[in-house]
Amino acid sequence: MAITLTQDEIDRLISEPKKLPSDYRKRMTTRGKRGHRERELAIEGTEESEFLVILRESMHNPLAFSVILGYRVPNTNQLFRLRRYNGKSYEHTNKLEGDTFYDFHVHQATERYQNSGFREDAYAKPVVTYSDFEGAVQCLIDECGFQRPDDDNMPLFEGQ
Repeated sequence: MAITLTQDEIDRLISEPKKLPSDYRKRMTTRGKRGHRERELAIEGTEESEFLVILRESMHNPLAFSVILGYRVPNTNQLFRLRRYNGKSYEHTNKLEGDTFYDFHVHQATERYQNSGFREDAYAKPVVTYSDFEGAVQCLIDECGFQRPDDDNMPLFEGQ
């Protein structure tokens, strides 16, 4: 059975503070897996919500990536995708609005799309806030309530 969250619940989960562990950089380093690199990082929010950050990037196309913030729905095995920061590797159409674009874009969970029978994160908007995988990860951290460790002043990825 699909879980439907209200827009207020979605917004609350995205803004819920999520403390990154001191070794989060190491734990966010992707590993090879059949043509792409992937990594998952479980995070608990301050309200005890359980989240999963999923990082995927193509080994062949630097524009093909996805940085996902998922919410583990309590007492189920379901992962509700709150945000998905995608690369510029395919054309996206918002079914309800009918607009189509080919750009870096962020999928956002919406109550409206769920109520219309679509996947929770079917709505997306083009963005100019990132242009690569590392930038998308940084946007996820900056925009979704993540808190870095107190002694953290290093860039997310080496070479930045």
